[in-house]
Amino acid sequence: MIVVMKVGSPEAEIARLTEEFTTWGLTPEKIVGKHKVVIGLVGETAAMDPLQIQESSNWIEQVLRVEQPFKRASREYRHGEASEVPVSTPNGVVYIGEHHPIVTVAGPCSVENEEMIIETARRVKAAGAQFLRGGAFKPRTSPYAFQGHGESALGLLAAAREATGLGIITELMDAADLEPLAEVADVIQIGARNMQNFSLLKKVGAQDKPILLKRGMAATIEDWLMAAEYILAAGNPNVILCERGIRTFDRQYARNTLDLSAIPVLRTLTHLPIMIDPSHGTGRAEYVPAMAMASIAAGTDSLMIEVHPNPKKALSDGPQSLTPDAFDELMKQLAIVGKPLGRWTEQRQAIAV
Repeated sequence: MIVVMKVGSPEAEIARLTEEFTTWGLTPEKIVGKHKVVIGLVGETAAMDPLQIQESSNWIEQVLRVEQPFKRASREYRHGEASEVPVSTPNGVVYIGEHHPIVTVAGPCSVENEEMIIETARRVKAAGAQFLRGGAFKPRTSPYAFQGHGESALGLLAAAREATGLGIITELMDAADLEPLAEVADVIQIGARNMQNFSLLKKVGAQDKPILLKRGMAATIEDWLMAAEYILAAGNPNVILCERGIRTFDRQYARNTLDLSAIPVLRTLTHLPIMIDPSHGTGRAEYVPAMAMASIAAGTDSLMIEVHPNPKKALSDGPQSLTPDAFDELMKQLAIVGKPLGRWTEQRQAIAV
């Protein structure tokens, strides 16, 4: 349930109502929009009369029920407004959201060695990326495949961050690794295989680093949004949803099926920012540019692109990785699509290493 306050409502009245709602056994959450303040009410509200709530203050404009099962993730919860996720990086705060320029994340699937990760970081930054992606801990289908260098790779990501000023996005697999990973990561990624690891979602929800939540390989959109709800309910409002392809019946030509229809669907259902990962979504480097451009046209807020200096020798996911030169060219193509939509800025092309 949400309580929409009138324009100009006094802070004292909002504080009074918040305290009163708490005595009713509810959890009130103040949401400041562009023009109005909304108080979200979480708890047993099914039997409550909206009219009775509205009569508790002359400053209440409207009381609405949130019909979706994902309460905090619902767009209704913010009275139709999109949210933004601010991420602190060495180069300043980067905002990811519907009303901001598209944010590009690039880098290798896994961190292999210091020379490779710093070289890649320098190249993707020069092309205009704001974040470096790279796995320290790698979930793999086979127990014999490369699993990442673990905690030592976090030090290499920190070195790349120091050398370039890029923000760092890396995946958390185990709650035991949260503290050292959070010291390096500016955004913590929860991968597709852990999307419904509810104990892990609660852990990352209880800390304040932004969370990138990838869609599970066979997850419905409601499954995905309910997973986001776990993080939001634990107290962390900064969640980014990442579509990375779902498992379908045809795997001969592409690794997964990239569900770009999820973008307009999510826009109607949730206020959370959206990222698209066409690298995992297709599994083929030659398909990535087309899907990246299509993602911008469909309305994504961010892109995650795998880049490796020598994809043929990559320890994981080489076939879907672009070379740095190919990434340079892709960024030029993305600008052509993004500029007319007002989602691209010239400054991103002028970043110097």
